[in-house]
Formats: sequence, C-alpha cells, structure tokens
Amino acid sequence: MGYLEGFAVTLKKIAEGVTTRNYRAGRGGKSDLKAPKPERLHGRHVLNRYEDGMEKCIGCELCAGVCPAKCIYVRGADNPLDDPKSPGERYGYVYEINYLRCIHCDLCVEACPTEAITETKLFEFSFTNRDDAIYTKDELLVGDDGKPKNLPWEDWREGEDEHTSGWMRATAPAGKAAFEGVVGWSGELGYGVRAPEHGQSAGHAATGSFATGETPSDKSPSGDAGAEHDEHGGHH
Repeated sequence: MGYLEGFAVTLKKIAEGVTTRNYRAGRGGKSDLKAPKPERLHGRHVLNRYEDGMEKCIGCELCAGVCPAKCIYVRGADNPLDDPKSPGERYGYVYEINYLRCIHCDLCVEACPTEAITETKLFEFSFTNRDDAIYTKDELLVGDDGKPKNLPWEDWREGEDEHTSGWMRATAPAGKAAFEGVVGWSGELGYGVRAPEHGQSAGHAATGSFATGETPSDKSPSGDAGAEHDEHGGHH
C-alpha cells in the first residue's frame, strides 16, 4: 500500500498543473510579465554611489570578512589626491563576488559601514562559463545615473533595482522609539533618500524633520544629534 500511496500523491500533483511562468517574450505566446517578488528579496548585488557620484565603498573588507560563503574578495587602496574615488582616505580598488558560492544571506549589507553594497530583486541571471559568474567592480558599481549595469545574461525589469535589501536597514528604528520615522541612510545617486518603511512616519523623509516636530537631540536618549548626517552619511 505504501507504493500506491506514493503514486497517488504524484497523480494528484499532476492534476494540479504547473506553476512555472513562461514570461519571456516570443515563447508560446505567454505573458512577458514576471511573477511578483517580495520587497526584501535578496538578489544580485550592486555597489552604490553617493548623490554627488562618489563611491560609497571604502575598501574596508568587512563584507568579505563576514561572508559565510567566502565569495567576496575586496582590496582597498589609498585615494588618489588628484582624482579621489570616495570621500574617505581609501576606496575599493578591487571588488569581486563569486556567484557560484554566494548564498544571498545579506550579511554583507548588514556589515557594510558606508551602505555601499545592497542586493536588488534581480535573480534571473545565468552564465555560460564560470568566469562570467565572478562579478568585478566594473560590473557591480552602478553607472553615472545610479542604475545597475545591465549585463547580457541578466533579465532586468522595471522596479527590480528599487527598494533593495538595504531598504529595511535604512528605515528601521533599530529598536529605539526615539528614531521612529527617521531615515538613517545617506542619499543614493539616482534614487535620493529612501522613504521610511511601511508603518513608519514619513515626516522625516518628506520634510527633513520628525513628524512630531521634535529634533533628534530632543528625542535621542543620549541627548546627542544621533540622526544628523553629513552629506556622505557620517554622523556629526
């Protein structure tokens, strides 16, 4: 009877039909729309820039150190005085991610002190050789418009570069009610300042102040202006 019960499960699933979507154009006349994705989906990484075009990565290698799959390789270098790449003393000279190893855990995003790396909602990317699976800095760094590079083997659609995995970290109050509704994330090239997450007050993002009219120093438990940032995301 055990065998029959197993076949019964198989036959039941066959009757349910398939759930795979054929969303590529020109295949069977199906829709070209992708299935909707969760807002916090962890997909292909990007290296972000500040609104003035400066790179956020400072080559500190914390993302590589925290990565459990050891798929990230970073080497920092001193900023050239005549053409600085980042606002700090150093920048990410080499940045590589091996997607044959990456498990998209997002720990690199959490470890990054400058909000340089985030994960988009793109996961439809495949490779014809192993070399293509190792993304270099040129491929990861966003363009002059702040948008991710569109590589030949990637299938980008509208909105997949928005609300990346850093969105929750950027807008969460970190357990302190004093920072409810405060955006703790510097502006990004092409996107500006991220709006507060759903359920939080939008007062700070829209007007640059708390929805209640109080200042960060008034509400901060330590009395300092914990929510004030300089133009490159540093705390005063």
